[in-house]
Amino acid sequence: MSMAIRGKGFAICIENRGADDLDIRKVYRVLPDRDAAASGHVRVIDESGEDYLYPADYFVSVDLPEKAKRAWTVPRGPAKRRHSSNIAGQRTGGRAARSGR
Repeated sequence: MSMAIRGKGFAICIENRGADDLDIRKVYRVLPDRDAAASGHVRVIDESGEDYLYPADYFVSVDLPEKAKRAWTVPRGPAKRRHSSNIAGQRTGGRAARSGR
């Protein structure tokens, strides 16, 4: 087991046997947990924001660029719906004007 997986950092999931809540090839935040490391486990934060123990061999530690690390530290709230500035009527009118109608 890598030292980076034992401490706070990030890891990519490479296996999820029996852990359907883990997505292979997804990056997870790792929390330090000496007791978990001693038993061959790692504590990661899942999509719900809760931390759980998983076998350490399900993960490979990664060193993220600083910009990516900062993105993980920004508190996440509910996703806001984006509104397009292109209104269907405007787009249709634009096509009609170009076509000579």
